Formats: sequence, structure tokens, C-alpha cells
Amino acid sequence: MLAIEIIEKKKNGIQLNKQEIDFMVQGYTKGIIPDYQMAAFLMSIFFQKMDKDETSNLTMSFVNSGDRVDLSKLDGVKVDKHSTGGVGDKISLIVIPLVASVGVPVAKMSGRGLGHTGGTIDKLESIEGFRVELDEEEFINNVNKYKMAITGQSANLVPADKKIYALRDVTATINSIPLIASSIMSKKIASGADAIVLDVKVGSGAFMKNLDEAKKLARTMVDIGNSLNRKTVAVITNMNQPLGREVGNANEINEAIRVLKGQGEEDETVVALTIASYMAVLGGAFEDFQTAYKKLFDIIQSGLAIDKFNELILIQGGNPDFINNPAKLPQSKYNIEVKAKNTGYVNEIDAEIIGLSAMLLGAGRRTKDDFIDHAAGITLNKKIGDKVLKGETLCVLHTNKEDNNEAIDRISEAYLVNESIPEKEKYVYDIIE
Repeated sequence: MLAIEIIEKKKNGIQLNKQEIDFMVQGYTKGIIPDYQMAAFLMSIFFQKMDKDETSNLTMSFVNSGDRVDLSKLDGVKVDKHSTGGVGDKISLIVIPLVASVGVPVAKMSGRGLGHTGGTIDKLESIEGFRVELDEEEFINNVNKYKMAITGQSANLVPADKKIYALRDVTATINSIPLIASSIMSKKIASGADAIVLDVKVGSGAFMKNLDEAKKLARTMVDIGNSLNRKTVAVITNMNQPLGREVGNANEINEAIRVLKGQGEEDETVVALTIASYMAVLGGAFEDFQTAYKKLFDIIQSGLAIDKFNELILIQGGNPDFINNPAKLPQSKYNIEVKAKNTGYVNEIDAEIIGLSAMLLGAGRRTKDDFIDHAAGITLNKKIGDKVLKGETLCVLHTNKEDNNEAIDRISEAYLVNESIPEKEKYVYDIIE
């Protein structure tokens, strides 16, 4: 095969077969195909798109480029979840103990975050003593015994995707649904899941800004999963404002605790219960969503959910004292209140600006080597629909940095307060199966 012939074929909208896709992906991963030819190939996909078979073959080519996790020693149906990313997204912290509490094994492999806050692994490092790296034996044993474990991803998981994503980032080919879907699903399949629940976020703080595009992405990923014999469901959720009231690392841990104690905000509680319920159904614990949702809600109210989270902390070496004493989590030196400039109702909160501001405070990283301040973040005192009086606190910035003028200036642009009363926000827009 010749790369130029495959590029020409895709440029003209002709379907590629598995061998041709493998030739391009594996050749580029091994350094045989140069950047300029892969860039041309990605651009041809960007404009000509891919059909279901091509997208599934691209996904499996990514999967086969590196390590695959063998979860065959685990009992039961292994269910994983993935979020397309948002601001204040601490859903994994909630659903892991919640789903495990009904006997469905959750073998969670998570990465570190680039951007406004850390990933799930970074957040868990806010907890004193918590070990985010488990060897294979301990990981398997914990899931079989306690039905849950979380660890960092293998460095050699889907290396083709890592290399190709870096090229997409500098060639304006990020926003391609076949490429996004293959990138996400390859990591879930390589991680050994039998079933997958996808949290596809849409809105100002999400990668997908409009609902139609979010539905297309969700449909594509569900089709990939189902075509590869992984039961897959996508839940499309609202990210027009941060989820809950906390953005950061330690403060998101604290907020996840409140949800598991039955004291959480309505939006994050509904989203977490929805994701967890579909995971429980796919895992075989319940026949239908409604039954699962009611049972999981009852588990939160009974105190069993927070007990299971306490168990997760203990089995991974952490000190659970912070569950009843939040001051045990990292605390910031400076807590800066941002005041409302006028009276009215919160009509909009630009979640992306909130996220960028959190990163400026130290809660996130621009490159993989940046330091994360686990105490940094933002608490939202007011959310969409709340009444605000001039001079009231809209949000509080938490940081250990002395100079925070840029973050303060950005935050002031995030809130739109006027006299109109906005409609109540939906938390879940659609379910794609």
C-alpha cells in the first residue's frame, strides 16, 4: 500500500477498508508515515467523514496500537463510564462507590487532567495517603472483593491516539466526530470494559457546544460500542454552567461527599444517579432504569453510599477523616469574594470562563508537567435562576497565589445578571442507546 493512494481515496469520499486504516494508523505510530501525510489523511477525514464501519475499524486500530487491559479475572459484567469533560465534573467520584454498592464491579482507570482542573486521579491525590497507582494483582483483588478500584491509566494504552491527537491539535482537525469518537472509545475498549456508559456534556463548558452535535457524537460512540460487542449507552447532560457549586480538586472531593451523604446540589445528584443507574442496569443488577434509580437514591439516603466511599478510601491507603471533617483536605491561603454589580437574576454563567479562571488560580495545568494546587478552585454561591442583590457574593476564589487579578477580571465576565427570570435548566437532555 501507499499512503498517498489511501489519502487520495479518502479525499474523494471513498470508503476505506480495515487494512488501509491499519496501514495509516500503525505506520504513523511506528514513525514510518511522516507527519505531513498523516495531517493530510486527518484533513480528508475531517471533510469527508467516516461511516460506521470505518469509524469502528479506526477505533480498533487505535486499540491494537498498544497495551490492552485483561479483566477476565474479574467476576461479573465490567462496566465503565466516560465523560467528555466539563467544569466541576466530579461524577466518577460519586458513581464508583454508588454502583459498587449494588454489586456491579467498577474497575476504573482514569487519567490526569489537562486544562481547568485535574482529572479524577488528580482530585483523589487531594486525599492524604490515597494511592492512585495499583499493580494489576491488587487492582483485580480489590474489584473482586470490594467491587471497586481506581488506578491511573497505563502509559502504553492506545499510543496511536496520543500521537495522532497531538497532530490533530496543531492541524485544526480536533473537531471531527469520527476522530473524537474513535479517540474516546478506543481508551474504554482497551481498558477491558464489557459495557460503557458515556456522559456526553453539551454547553458553554463542554467540548460540544450545541445539542445536535452532541447527539451526533453520542450516536457515533454508541454505534462503535455496540458494533464491537460492548453494551453502550450515552447520557447527554447539561454543561451550560458548572456542575454543582465547586470547581477544583479538594473542593470537588468535598462536594462529592455531600452528594453521597444526600446533601448535594440537585443538578449533580440527578446526573450522578442517572449515570450510575444505567451502569447498574448494564451490569445486570436491575432490569430497568427506574428501578435502579429508586434503589440508588435510597442507598444514598440510607448512608450506605458514603460508607462505600469510606471503604474505597481505606482500601487504597487514604485517611478518611476528611469525610466528616472537610478541613482535613488541602486549604487555600486566600479566599477572594467576587461581588454582584447589580440586582437581578443569574441568567447565564459561562462555564468555560469559570474553568479558565480556576486554572489561573492553580487548579489545573496547561502542560502535563505543570504543578496542580489541590486547594485552588472556585465556589459558586449563585447559579442560574438564583436571585442576586447588588453587592452579594457571586462566587469565592480559592488560591495560594498572591496575584489573582487576571482570574478576578475573567470571573466578572462569566456572570450575566439581569431582571428577567430564566427558565429552569434541564440536567439531562437525552439518552442514546
